[in-house]
Amino acid sequence: MNKDYHPSSSTSRRPSGDVIWMESSIMPSASIINKNNNQSEGARDHKEHTEDDYDSSSYHRRQGGRSLHDDSDLSNDVHGEVGKGLQRNLQARHLTMISLGGTIGTGLFLASGSSIATAGPGFSQVAYSLIGTMVFCFMSSLGEMATYLPITGSINAYGTRFFDPALGFMLGWVYWFSWSVTLATELVASSVIISYWVPLTTCPGWVWALVFIVVLTSLNLTTVKAYGEVEYWLSLIKVLAVIVFIIVGFLYIGGAIGTRIPGAPKPGPEVFDIDPFHGGFVALFSIFLNAGFSFQGAELVGIAAGETKNPRKNVPRAIRQVFWRILMFYVLTILIIGMTIPFDDPNLANEEGDIRESPFTRVFVQAGISAGGDVMNAVILVAILSAGNSGLYASSRALHTLSQEGNAPKFFGYVNRYGVPVYCVLATALVGCLAFIVSLPQIGQGQAYNWLLALASTTGFIAWLGIAFCHIRFRMAYKAQGRSLKDLPFVSNLYPFGPIYTIVVCLVILLGQGYTAFSPFSIKMFLSAYVTLPFIVILYFGNKFWSKTKILRLVDVDLDTGRSYIETSVPVKGKAGRSVGGDEDDEEEGEKGWFRRVLGFVF
Repeated sequence: MNKDYHPSSSTSRRPSGDVIWMESSIMPSASIINKNNNQSEGARDHKEHTEDDYDSSSYHRRQGGRSLHDDSDLSNDVHGEVGKGLQRNLQARHLTMISLGGTIGTGLFLASGSSIATAGPGFSQVAYSLIGTMVFCFMSSLGEMATYLPITGSINAYGTRFFDPALGFMLGWVYWFSWSVTLATELVASSVIISYWVPLTTCPGWVWALVFIVVLTSLNLTTVKAYGEVEYWLSLIKVLAVIVFIIVGFLYIGGAIGTRIPGAPKPGPEVFDIDPFHGGFVALFSIFLNAGFSFQGAELVGIAAGETKNPRKNVPRAIRQVFWRILMFYVLTILIIGMTIPFDDPNLANEEGDIRESPFTRVFVQAGISAGGDVMNAVILVAILSAGNSGLYASSRALHTLSQEGNAPKFFGYVNRYGVPVYCVLATALVGCLAFIVSLPQIGQGQAYNWLLALASTTGFIAWLGIAFCHIRFRMAYKAQGRSLKDLPFVSNLYPFGPIYTIVVCLVILLGQGYTAFSPFSIKMFLSAYVTLPFIVILYFGNKFWSKTKILRLVDVDLDTGRSYIETSVPVKGKAGRSVGGDEDDEEEGEKGWFRRVLGFVF
């Protein structure tokens, strides 16, 4: 519901359970709405101030002392600045593709072969399936909270709201740092990918990195809808590439296309059964960690929920649709690679990251598609741009929320009239550029950059662990305050198993990732694996002692500010039978053509 529009007496509220806005059939015309939206800042602020005072005070009395807000969140109301706050302009299709495309990147296109080379195709299936189920568990937890409280920057906001402000402080800065450094890694990777077509001797890699950071920053400085639209098409390209790969792979295994390699095992069960469970438990645990890294980015749906239209409907839709598709993509991809390329192939591990040795490229080439290298190089470049685009978006929103909570400089709370936290985007882009500069061989041989990567590599698991823990606290507070689960717009049926399973898996990964540093003991490998853990302890307890924060009592947890409500409206038929005042997503869904319907069915 647009906060700038306050219904008159024709609007009724029912203060029992959920609040249902029933808009009268006489809706204001588009021209009137535009005119009201374009009025001067002073008049608008005065009008909003007086109406909000009247509305909130009367409603506060009706609710027995509890003040509820329709779609306000921690990022709204930047007093004294231009713009009211972040805007809900992401549609259902944007959210679905953001959550789906966030888990498909270079980890799948380049690193999947390494997992099979280490532990065989059988153990790889086990590892990716287990991590996939864990991802669904924490996404179900996130979906329940993000649907009820669609707050921008939810990773740190939920820690502040449900447990301890110091937890929100730690999660926010860790998450922001992780995506900022990830942005630098994408800049490094982009220069490598471009060198496939344009040699570094012709054009230095930093030139392409500069071009990409300017493009990504400019995109994130426009509107959140522009980000969502670009991310939708970038993710669509990645998903289509995986689908084409699966189709081509099965056709090749069935003998319909391609040529057999003389003397090599026949593609299919013969290749898969060479040694499907290679290396024992140690190898399985090793790729278990790699599989976890490949799924990082799935939590973006929670970050974007605060800027999504009708989060009550769209967030659960994205959660339900993503799970089986992620599993399908990863499980079928690993299966095809394991049935077409023997696990002991010396080039399958692809330690140098050569696109020519990517398992995707090799399957395309073996299937008779000679341009497989160029196609996959272009797809990986799209994946890099998508990851950089999402990283800049997610980190800027985390920093914005930190500012709103008083955990970052106040000027980071500035939001322009298009709903963009400008200074947050610029600060994140600047840190990404600095990390990229540190990665250059001319500056310390890149050692500082390697330590930054080590520091940021496990922060995704910390975010997942934080989501699961916050879900447990959310349910405990919800029960302690006497609320009914029937009032939740989306209920995670996996509670309490889901968040507990997520916490256990994440702890195993965080504590067990450096097992190779102990036999024989290597101080460098040990620090590289565990440098993040003391960093998060210092952030949490440092803020706790500095700000003297306390763990919140369950009955004191704020479960109302930012709460979403059911919104219904009586549509008015306009010209050509189109409804006026209805849900845009519903209207778009009803009018989309066959192409969009096919995409909706597949994706």
